[in-house]
Amino acid sequence: MAHQLPISRRHVLLGAAAVFGVPAVLTGCGSGDAGPASGGGGQGTVTIGSNASDEIPKKTLETVVGDFTQATTKINTVDHNTFQENINRYLRGTPEDVFTWFAGYRMQFFAQQGLAVDISDVWREIGGGYTQAFKDQSTGSDGKQYFVPFTYYPWAVFYRKSLWREKGYEPPATLDELTALARKMKADGLVPIAFADKDGWPAMGTFDILNMRTNGYDFHISLMAGKESWTDPRVRQVFDTWRGLMEFHQPASLGRTWQEAGQSLAQKKTGMYLLGMFVAQQFPEADRDDLDFFTFPQINPAYGTDSIDAPIDGYMISAKAKNVDGAKALLKHFAQASSQNVATKLDPGTLAASSKADTSGYSALQKRGAELVSKATHIAQFLDRDTRPDFASTVMIPSLQSFVGEPDEIDSLLASIEKQKANIFR
Repeated sequence: MAHQLPISRRHVLLGAAAVFGVPAVLTGCGSGDAGPASGGGGQGTVTIGSNASDEIPKKTLETVVGDFTQATTKINTVDHNTFQENINRYLRGTPEDVFTWFAGYRMQFFAQQGLAVDISDVWREIGGGYTQAFKDQSTGSDGKQYFVPFTYYPWAVFYRKSLWREKGYEPPATLDELTALARKMKADGLVPIAFADKDGWPAMGTFDILNMRTNGYDFHISLMAGKESWTDPRVRQVFDTWRGLMEFHQPASLGRTWQEAGQSLAQKKTGMYLLGMFVAQQFPEADRDDLDFFTFPQINPAYGTDSIDAPIDGYMISAKAKNVDGAKALLKHFAQASSQNVATKLDPGTLAASSKADTSGYSALQKRGAELVSKATHIAQFLDRDTRPDFASTVMIPSLQSFVGEPDEIDSLLASIEKQKANIFR
């Protein structure tokens, strides 16, 4: 039996998304890394715009879509970051019928813009396969459904069991214990904390967990919604804590991808890595059983470790879809437990969203991940999914990269974020 995902509902904030310049690759099917056509049947051709550009997720999508027989399908794969940063213009241009996207606030935002098809009729057929929490995260501010959840993954601190056994390390329960462990790792010749932020988003995960551990889930979500000030002393405390951990972070992180940081963990060059469970993709299959994690330790006893990030990935239908009937049939296919079973078998870093999925075949890591999520009181969707897309891309990515590069410049940085936030959340 699958674990329930206790995610609270968010309210969408209205406003126009930022307009980004769009590379030719993100303009609809026929350009970019178009996958082979597959399927058949009487529903014509369904096109898919995909951000699954890494090897394992790409293979997973191709395999799942290959089992869809009601229509011919054509996948247009675009680099994950490019897809994400240009999604607004893409959906207003010539998008594919179906597109990969995220649950919660960011789904609601584009539904509110009229850029997605209401799929409440699809949910009347597939709803029995999902918990209410997943349905809530698929529902727009108008009460209609626009999203089909496919997989999700928790964020935690990952490490290699064999290395920790050899060195006698134990998972820390508090920030002080984490700092002491990092000092010991440094003395042992390891880089304590793998870190990479070339792509702009990984540092968001560090901010999320430090803020939720310091100030609690409700404050974090309120801050993401533009309702709190970034110059609040509580926010400054988060950056002070982060600055104190910087000496243990992998240096030159702005020039490193998350994949490279993940490989450093696999190669036992770094001691631990705060990332999503998809870090398992960077481990050779033979080494995956050696991968384990702990939830980020307590900072403020008032909140303990009650909150985590566990983003949900899935599919939507663009408002400009040429084949809505075929697209709805494909979304029903994605909702099937059998489709999600294929995904979790091929991708060791994901969990199935369907409560009917077969979890008996989960790896030890996947079982631990499902258990972590089931025990969390609060689940966040991740910084760039819990706030407005324009604020995430144009303000938070450069701001966090600036902090990583110059961690002593906190006050001026927070004043700058607050000023830009005030303009965006008007």
